Amino acid sequence: MADLAPVDVRAPRFGAGVTTVVLALVLVLGAGAAGVTLLAVQAAVFALGAVGRSPYAWLFARLVRPRLGPTRQTEDPRPPRFAQAVGLAFALLGLAGALAGVTWLFLLAVAAALVAAFLNAAFAFCLGCEMYLLLKRVTA
Repeated sequence: MADLAPVDVRAPRFGAGVTTVVLALVLVLGAGAAGVTLLAVQAAVFALGAVGRSPYAWLFARLVRPRLGPTRQTEDPRPPRFAQAVGLAFALLGLAGALAGVTWLFLLAVAAALVAAFLNAAFAFCLGCEMYLLLKRVTA
């Protein structure tokens, strides 16, 4: 597992913005081969993000952060990683729905992940992070 050093708060928001675009495109493409393939790619991105190796964070660090300058805020990486795992679960559910021919399940799972990504990108409200914190409180 990657280190647990604090992360720039802007990185998960950037990733959520990219994820929002990708998942919106998945919905436009539908449960056909193109939509399923793109959702599978996003599922892989979620899986990598859950272990601290997000390609979107890498893009942020290489292409975006140098143009923004240093951050004043960092955060614990565990809640965003948990959020990535939740995104992975929804992506896998969507893939299962598409592969089983249950289009409504595909659409519902992708739409739920899209809403969560949009909330983070637009309003800095990470639903998966909030779930993580709630679970930590309940299990403490």
